[in-house]
Amino acid sequence: MRWGGDDVFRVRVRRGLSRPRGGAAHVTAPRPYQGDGPQRHHRDPSFRRSLALFLAFLREQEEPEKCYSLLARDAVDQVEAHYGAVAGRVVVDVGGGSGYFTEEFRRRGADAYLFEPDIGELGAEPPPGSVIADGYLLPLGDGVADVTFTSNVLEHVADPQTFLSELARVTRPGGLVYVSFTNWLSPWGGHEWAPWHYLGAERARARYRRRTGKAAKHTLGENLFAVHIGTTLRQVRARDDLTVVSARSRYWPFLTEWIVKVPGLREIATWNLLLILRRCPP
Repeated sequence: MRWGGDDVFRVRVRRGLSRPRGGAAHVTAPRPYQGDGPQRHHRDPSFRRSLALFLAFLREQEEPEKCYSLLARDAVDQVEAHYGAVAGRVVVDVGGGSGYFTEEFRRRGADAYLFEPDIGELGAEPPPGSVIADGYLLPLGDGVADVTFTSNVLEHVADPQTFLSELARVTRPGGLVYVSFTNWLSPWGGHEWAPWHYLGAERARARYRRRTGKAAKHTLGENLFAVHIGTTLRQVRARDDLTVVSARSRYWPFLTEWIVKVPGLREIATWNLLLILRRCPP
């Protein structure tokens, strides 16, 4: 099985986690989790934080290093707010592109590994030990990860529930699954051709080509899919392998959980949904 598109997936390790460059492949047992409480109480983020992320996003094409480094620090802050310090824990980053999130987890002491389906997304210098692998079938044993992390990937997956099942499989009972995605009716749902996706995907893609002189990177139904918040929440809450710890707007500076509870409004106003999920015992 594949995510969206016609990418060719390759696997460089068998079941187990790969060591950074220079070492042999091995399976790393997850550390016992010392309690279920977060490191600190998770409050709504500040206006300053939200503004900084938004401004960085607007300049993503011109300053990708600044944008994604800031986003990675913020995402790992969110993980630690719900799970505690990641130092010494095993983190599996699925679909992490060129590795900003993996590198930030490692900077904080985690044993983090990047699994990316598209070799073209890895960049010139991917993190050591990176693996080209299909997100539907990760080359990992059951329950090897303390934290399974995926940022802005779900909208690029043709079968989100199968994808979530694989994230749950590789996460140990009591471990954390971090999932964020840009829903289709968000102002950014059309990605590079947003917000014109509200008028239809093909019309938006055609406008993008006229304006830029090049084809859009994303095609609806191939590598971008119309994922909705209400449907996703119902499907996740019906699962018996994952329980919802938090469902919130990832970037809003206030009322982050309240927005997600309002049908209709949430599909537009949430912008990007963050799900913090706990792996249930088998």
